[in-house]
Amino acid sequence: MYEYKFVQVELKHGLLKSTSKEDYREIIQQHAEERWRFVQIFAPGTGTVGSADNFELIFEKTK
Repeated sequence: MYEYKFVQVELKHGLLKSTSKEDYREIIQQHAEERWRFVQIFAPGTGTVGSADNFELIFEKTK
């Protein structure tokens, strides 16, 4: 059996591109140290201009 954790990362929008407010690589590394396995990055529905406002990192580990 697995348990799952969802971490939301907000995006900041510039004129030509969007970047994350936090370094997602550091978040993944920190969770790996706590024995969480990175499963997927997911961008929920888009905003009014066609880009996501955030994305979620999905982690799992055995119970």
